[in-house]
Amino acid sequence: MRILLSNDDGYFAPGLAALERALSALGTVTVVAPERDRSGASNSLTLDRPLTVRKAPNGYYYVNGTPTDCVHLAVTGLLPELPDVVVSGINDGANMGDDTIYSGTVAAATEGFLLGIPSIAVSLVAGEGGHFDSAGRVAADLVKRFAAERFAEPVLLNVNVPDLPHGELQGVSVTRLGKRHKAEPVVKSTNPRGQTVYWVGAAGQAQDAGEGTDFHATASRQVSVTPLQMDLTRFNQMERVGRWLQPAQAR
Repeated sequence: MRILLSNDDGYFAPGLAALERALSALGTVTVVAPERDRSGASNSLTLDRPLTVRKAPNGYYYVNGTPTDCVHLAVTGLLPELPDVVVSGINDGANMGDDTIYSGTVAAATEGFLLGIPSIAVSLVAGEGGHFDSAGRVAADLVKRFAAERFAEPVLLNVNVPDLPHGELQGVSVTRLGKRHKAEPVVKSTNPRGQTVYWVGAAGQAQDAGEGTDFHATASRQVSVTPLQMDLTRFNQMERVGRWLQPAQAR
């Protein structure tokens, strides 16, 4: 099995190393990751300058671009053969609910999915334990399932693992995305030159964290697995918008 790994925390991140260790026994693993932390990069592609690919002493390839750039370059030209699966992570922090829109971790997996490859985004819910090995074991189990039973169509899974020893996880739950409250206000400060600068505020608390959501599953010590899709069409508003676009006298 050919496995492509990427992330958004950078090629030096401990979560990526843990993921590579967990998956190396399952096939040929290639790592193509950003040269620095690109958290929050979402699905951005670099189109205003050329990209470079370098190889670190540990064999990882790193790119001076976004997570999406990394997977796109790997799949469309860098690798001699297409990967069988793309795995992104392990992110240091959750990617649940609205987070998925901004997440570079999810974006790297999304690019694999858009290119027709089964893809998984793996995140470790924020905690103090740093149990990346637990998330690595979860990722390995999912990749084994892909190898044993393939989907008839490409699939994109968003996986969030509680920060616990693997033996304390309370199973796996298929979930939907929850929803957060609006973000906290920006943090205003002054830089050494006396200029006013702003830091984006923290994400809001969970608003929809009921049973069946990713928030609820991880709070219950369960691994959350959410199948994602990329069709953003709001189908239940199409008829209403169609009427709204008609001249007033034709309504």
